Amino acid sequence: MTLAAVLAVALGAAALVLASLPAASVAAAACANGSLALVHAGQLTVATDSPAYPPYFDNNKPANGKGFESAVAYAIAGQLGFKSSQVKWTVEPFDDSYAPGPKSFDFDINEISITAPRAKVVDFSSPYYTNPQAVVAIKGSKFATARTLAALRGAKFGVQVGTTSLSAVTGQVDPSPQPQVFDNSNDVVHALREHLVDAIVVDLATAFYLTSAGEIPNGVIVGQFNNAGGDEWGALVAKHSKLTACVDGAIAKLRSNGTLASLTKRWMQSGAGVPVLK
Repeated sequence: MTLAAVLAVALGAAALVLASLPAASVAAAACANGSLALVHAGQLTVATDSPAYPPYFDNNKPANGKGFESAVAYAIAGQLGFKSSQVKWTVEPFDDSYAPGPKSFDFDINEISITAPRAKVVDFSSPYYTNPQAVVAIKGSKFATARTLAALRGAKFGVQVGTTSLSAVTGQVDPSPQPQVFDNSNDVVHALREHLVDAIVVDLATAFYLTSAGEIPNGVIVGQFNNAGGDEWGALVAKHSKLTACVDGAIAKLRSNGTLASLTKRWMQSGAGVPVLK
């Protein structure tokens, strides 16, 4: 038998073996550490923005495993067969993460809401967290005690470009004047601290952090949006990447075995007691 014939027989036998395996076993084999198509061989490259804020990260150090999204990233890595030492972090600005084109990371975890326009040019895992949007103002200010959407329409809002917060405030409040849009979250917080805006819109978990950690002195959570709330965050992967299904499967396992619930309880504060703006 020629070498070509031997190879053909071997390949055929391998195909028969794979065909006889359950689909889950085939998928698991494709997602095994050594089978993944990675940006850098032998390591899992994870991206997020800088600075990286609590409660998602701790002390602006994603690699320390502390904070909700850092912990989730390492949990995903573990499901994919990577040790913590094999996870490498890289900086990717928020609004660059979902731009079309090749990526310098394997997945990005940065409170990135899953939206239809973004999903046209990048892939998302299944959601690892669902988070409403909230309004933050300065205690004693005109809008700090607003309890309705109508009462906020005269407020000058500050929001970050390209975020769900922007679409939430325009869609739910429709304020006049139009919201002031900033390039990053630092500038949004600075604008409220310096009274350049009356209020800002951020996700609820961030609102808890900003008002409890002294990032915004005398900051208060005015309320949370109802219909605009509940945006889902997913790990972002390059479009049509073979890694997408693997990250998705890892998150599904973390959800089913209770890890996601445990990490959420540990790192994220509950929205109970925050009024819903109607």
